[in-house]
Amino acid sequence: MRDGIEIELSDGTTVVADANRPNGDINVLSHAHGDHLYDDPPDGMICSALTAALAESRREDAGALARGTSPEIELHEAGHVAGSRAAEITDPDSGRTYCYTGDISTRSRSYLTGFEPPEADVLVTETTYGSPEYVFPEQAEIEAEIVDWLDETANRPVLLFGYSLGRAQKLQLLAREADRTRLLVSKAIDRINEVIEAFVDVSFDAERSGPDTELEAGDALVLPSGTNNLAFVDSIVEETGALKAGFSGWAVNEAFRYRGDYDATFPLSDHCDFAELEGVVKAIDPEIVYTHHGFADEFAAHCTSLGYEARTLKRNQTALGDF
Repeated sequence: MRDGIEIELSDGTTVVADANRPNGDINVLSHAHGDHLYDDPPDGMICSALTAALAESRREDAGALARGTSPEIELHEAGHVAGSRAAEITDPDSGRTYCYTGDISTRSRSYLTGFEPPEADVLVTETTYGSPEYVFPEQAEIEAEIVDWLDETANRPVLLFGYSLGRAQKLQLLAREADRTRLLVSKAIDRINEVIEAFVDVSFDAERSGPDTELEAGDALVLPSGTNNLAFVDSIVEETGALKAGFSGWAVNEAFRYRGDYDATFPLSDHCDFAELEGVVKAIDPEIVYTHHGFADEFAAHCTSLGYEARTLKRNQTALGDF
């Protein structure tokens, strides 16, 4: 939902998170995915240094992003993608605390530290997978299945689809673990890799794919999720016999495989599953829970059944004070 989440403190100060047009007294950016990014950067955006660098890379026309700080804001590792942060907001007059999660995962994986919930009076949480059917296998199990599949299909090239920032990086590391002949990525993913490598002790060591690249058996090409249905992908499959694999929490449902016309799918996610979201609520133990995105109504009802006051933020209800 856009335009961001607005929290008004007791002295009238507004904290705005993840808005297209950030106009708060304090502005927070949780991470650099497009559905959370600004159109034009405000002065003094509160975010991690890596998120600022990624945001500048993805919003080149918007110019430099000046970072700021505020005594009211403490950032916590969100575990979602490189640079992602949740925000703990403290009202200096009342002492009331808010936790705005942005997008979160409690699972530590590769170079990411999982989200550790702080105590807060108010929780504003994403609920992408806030329905009971979305419970993922253990991380080690998912990754082992992916590596096994990559090994079993080593006699053919494979196309691996994931968000340019997030799963694309995990897929490169898993393809390396499987010891594929060549690891290739699109230009967009390569640019993200370069930014992350400048901040994080990781090397993806991937070759940039181009129009003249010829895929061969044993190659793994990582592409942005949104390219799956484009004509050039169909041409690659037809010419090389490449297999397509999709990676998402939605893969818990077989329909994800058929919608994407994938040869294989795996529930590799950068979000909490339903059980993990419930665990976050219980760990924070807030007075009230606000839910947004995905299964917001369903998860709010679930929180109510657990004994919490819970409300859903609707599309035109971005301010907690709208209730």
